[in-house]
Amino acid sequence: MRKHTLSALCLTLAALSPLASAHQQGDWIVRGGLTTVAPDESTSNIVAGGNDLGVALNIDNDTQLGLNVAYFITDNINIELLAATPFKHDVNFSVADPLGTGNQLGEVTHLPPTLTANYYFNDASSAFQPYIGAGINYTFIFDEEFTGANEDAGLSDLSLDNSFGLSAQVGMDYQIDTKWHVNASVRFIDIDTEATFKVGDAAGKVSDIEIDPWVYTISVGYTF
Repeated sequence: MRKHTLSALCLTLAALSPLASAHQQGDWIVRGGLTTVAPDESTSNIVAGGNDLGVALNIDNDTQLGLNVAYFITDNINIELLAATPFKHDVNFSVADPLGTGNQLGEVTHLPPTLTANYYFNDASSAFQPYIGAGINYTFIFDEEFTGANEDAGLSDLSLDNSFGLSAQVGMDYQIDTKWHVNASVRFIDIDTEATFKVGDAAGKVSDIEIDPWVYTISVGYTF
C-alpha cells in the first residue's frame, strides 16, 4: 500500500512539473498583454515670448496592448524587442488653470520600441524564471496638439523631439506547460525631450522634459 501511495505521489508531482524545458538556445518567444506607461516626469518651466511663466508640466499614465518578441541566443540569454499600440498622454499644467484655459495643456502620442538583452538566472528545468535586462530605447513622439481652449488663446505648432535613451528591467516567466507561460515585468526607460510651440508670432518652449517612465507589463507568452 505504501509503495502504491509513493508511486501515485511521484506521478502527481511529475504531472505538476513542466514537461519540457522552459527555454533553450534557439527558442523564439512571442508575448501579448497589457502595458502601462507611468511617467516619473520632471520638467523645466514653460517659457513663452521670452517670459518664464513659472509653470511646469505633468504627464498622465496610459495603458495599451503590449507586444514583445524574444530570441534566446543561449539557454540563459535572450534579446527582446518591446512594442505596443501607441500610447496617448494628457499633458497638464503643474498648477491649476494658469492661463485661464483649464488644467490641461494638450496631449501627445508616442511609441517607445525598446531592445533589451535579458539574463535568466535559473536553468531550463525550473518553471519559475526570473530575469534582469538592460537595453536601448528610441521613442517616437507624434500627434502633439493643444486643447481647443489653448489654441483659441493663441498657442499653436506644438512639437516634441524624439528621444534616444537607456532602459533596464526586471521580470519573470512562469511556465504553464511546454509552450505557454505567463510573464510580468517592470522596466525603467530614460526618455528626455524638448517642446517648442508658438504664442501668436512669438516662440515658446519647455527646454527640458524628463518623462522617464516606469513601464509595467503583464502578458501571456508562447514559445516556438
